[in-house]
Amino acid sequence: MTPTSSAAGGAIIAVDWGTTNRRAYRIDADGVVVDSVRDDRGVLAMAADDYVPAIATLRERLGDLPVIAAGMIGSTRGWREAAYVPAPADLAALARAALRIDAADVTIVPGISWADGPRADVMRGEEVQVLGAITAGLAPADALFCQPGTHNKWIAARDARIVDVTTVMTGELFALLKAHGILAGMLDGPVADGAAFREGLARGAGACDLGAALFEVRAAVLLDRRQPDDAAAYASGVLIGNDVGARDVAGNTVHLLADGTLAALYTVAIETLGGHVTPVDATTAFIAGIHHLRAHLAV
Repeated sequence: MTPTSSAAGGAIIAVDWGTTNRRAYRIDADGVVVDSVRDDRGVLAMAADDYVPAIATLRERLGDLPVIAAGMIGSTRGWREAAYVPAPADLAALARAALRIDAADVTIVPGISWADGPRADVMRGEEVQVLGAITAGLAPADALFCQPGTHNKWIAARDARIVDVTTVMTGELFALLKAHGILAGMLDGPVADGAAFREGLARGAGACDLGAALFEVRAAVLLDRRQPDDAAAYASGVLIGNDVGARDVAGNTVHLLADGTLAALYTVAIETLGGHVTPVDATTAFIAGIHHLRAHLAV
């Protein structure tokens, strides 16, 4: 359905509705953030009947405005499913496929899918950040992006369109190893850049036998070849090294949509393996993506 003209001009509420967190912004007609709300009301904390009152609460805080929401709100776990747009895709393609909920004055941005040959992949939310980074001049029209997290995304853009996506369960694997299985209880130490992390990085980058490299964490501690407090940093290095090592980063620029510890660790990994990192502020990219997308919603 065609969104109302109110979504295409004037102030709006933009929502990055993730799995565990929610970030909402009041954006004026020029794309400037006037106010914002961040909380833990991600889709895992929501039932289907929770969305209408939750959006009403956002409007009480940010203004009685049209809402454009991206991320997991449009997934099968969210409020209403917004079907994926096949890659290659740009902001105009996302706008054409956006799901309009007229009764609530809400537009849900679809994600992007990749299905070429035997490989399949999907994403929701990251596409707004990537395309927003390009439209805001934070990255060129042809670029490689990395967005670390529970599920790390590697995203390729060509001519300001997303043409490929690869999702790697790096963060989730670390969390599972830490909580369950033979390494549980051994990965409670700090994870930071240092000798142990870089040794793990070197091991993981060249490992096609990831399972063996991970079991070595336990064996090295049992045989006093590694200090117990270093096990978590080493295991993190193995996983991140294996992730980055599978990409063609040598001699290339990677636009990193991250901050904090993960950004620091991935920067070390990418640069150690011969790549160059350009940091991109994910919030700025998201705001730019929604701001430029709403112009297409006027059609």
